[in-house]
Amino acid sequence: MNVFSGHISDIQISKNLSMVSVQIDERIELKTILVETPNTASYLKKGSAVDVLFKETEVIISKGDPSFISIQNKIPAVIKKCDSGVLLSKILLNTAIGDIVAIVTTEILNALVLKENEEVIVMIKANEIMLSK
Repeated sequence: MNVFSGHISDIQISKNLSMVSVQIDERIELKTILVETPNTASYLKKGSAVDVLFKETEVIISKGDPSFISIQNKIPAVIKKCDSGVLLSKILLNTAIGDIVAIVTTEILNALVLKENEEVIVMIKANEIMLSK
């Protein structure tokens, strides 16, 4: 599980859903969609400290220009290490907010020719991010 600490910088509400923005550092803000609102979850307040969590299998990696991909959470990264298995591979990515671990199929690791010290973009869908107080 990838875990980063930050604080809630914005909350947008629509019915029983909230789009919560979490500032991890001065450059990186991650967004998540929750089936909660400030009325149902007391920790949902601007400025509240929270942890952002997402599974290694929910990390998407792009080598090209990801501008036209419908994912809001995009973080520049450099591949530190690739551990290739028969079916799955583990990729350790260095980012401005710390290391992120991704699990991808070995087939796509080879197809994209992902290698150490290569610059990539890490992406995480908003609905795959969890918050913890």
